[in-house]
Amino acid sequence: MPFKLGERDFRPDGLIKVSRGTRSWVALVEVKTGKNELSGDQLEAYLDIAREQGFDALLTISNEIPPSPVQHPTNVDKRKLRKVSLHHLSWADILSTAVLQKEHRGVSDPDQAWILGELIRYLEHPKSGALEFDDMGGDWVPLREAVGQGTLRGNDKTIPEVVARFDALLRYASLHLGRRLGTDVTHQLSRKERSDPSLRALALKTLLVDTGTLSGSLRIPDTVGDIKVTADLRAAKVTCELVVDAPKTGRPTTRVNWLVRQLKEAPGALRIEAAVLNQRGAGAAELLSVVRDDPAVLIQDPTRDFKSFTIAQSVPMGAKRGRGRGAFIDSVVEALDVFYEGVVQNVKAWAAAPPKLRDEVEPPREQRSALSSTALSSQDGAEPPAAPKPQPPEAAPEVHGTEVHAGSDASEATAERSSIHLDPQVDAPHPTGDTSDRA
Repeated sequence: MPFKLGERDFRPDGLIKVSRGTRSWVALVEVKTGKNELSGDQLEAYLDIAREQGFDALLTISNEIPPSPVQHPTNVDKRKLRKVSLHHLSWADILSTAVLQKEHRGVSDPDQAWILGELIRYLEHPKSGALEFDDMGGDWVPLREAVGQGTLRGNDKTIPEVVARFDALLRYASLHLGRRLGTDVTHQLSRKERSDPSLRALALKTLLVDTGTLSGSLRIPDTVGDIKVTADLRAAKVTCELVVDAPKTGRPTTRVNWLVRQLKEAPGALRIEAAVLNQRGAGAAELLSVVRDDPAVLIQDPTRDFKSFTIAQSVPMGAKRGRGRGAFIDSVVEALDVFYEGVVQNVKAWAAAPPKLRDEVEPPREQRSALSSTALSSQDGAEPPAAPKPQPPEAAPEVHGTEVHAGSDASEATAERSSIHLDPQVDAPHPTGDTSDRA
């Protein structure tokens, strides 16, 4: 359907209307395939048409990948975005989302699943016009040579395009890796960089001029940390790094062996660097093959606790601007795939062992007091022995008229008391049964 703007007729590629209840959202759609790029003048005309028609947005689709999801690859007059929003999707983003939904999350409706499968098959065909990221731009080779020669300066005109395409490469690599893993892999940016893309471009420009490197990070859900990717244009190497928090307990060698055990299938050329708490400067670093034989090479001071371990893998960097063998794009994508498969997916974060219950010890019954508790407490000490029970006093001997001296033998006194009695009229005792002398 053509739209008239002034004296000219414009034909956008499509229109999308989404309704929910009484509310609706309408957007014009403009699509480019192959190496065709979006035109700023054309987009500004479509924004004017959308504003006149009361539409909400303009959506563009092309093979261009912007440095960040909130950034559009084409510059337009910001004043035209006051009432109409501008959105962009790359064909790589659409393909990755489709594969993620169909192959990993699933589609319950069979008709929708079939349609989605046909879309994926069409987009993956080389003649569909939906191309992958395949070019670092015409400024890549001159900039790389200037870095190698040490002649790159901050006002070099080749820098803006290269830093933008490097971030686009990282976004493409995240889509590629997420399509294989079945999860959302994101190019990690700070909050300020997401709100203002120029800050990210300035940071990359400063890094490139000062150190000759380009760097960025990818975040993969449920992994121990972000993957940092660094392209060193001076050394012609691509390095992938992963920082792992060190265990909080155990001897230093035990903490090193904890990491080494998780890297049993990793290549020995990995570089392991140990950082300690309150460290200044670089920490001890050695190849994994050496650390396997002698974990103590990473211990500089046994009295200082480890803070983290950095695992790094470097591969040769491609020099070509396009795709294929010896190309820069392929060397970055392959380095990420190999590092994730050999290192990242095998490393788990350290977790302290849960505390174990202690067995309750029953005290001996003869030593338990009437109010003692059987529950074990960390404040309990050894129980004192129970005091002996007091014995009741012996009954006083039964006597008639005289005393029994305490010094006499107890057994003999008992026998005498049972066989004699004292006569008050006679001083000497007489046997109980004899009465002959009394007459």
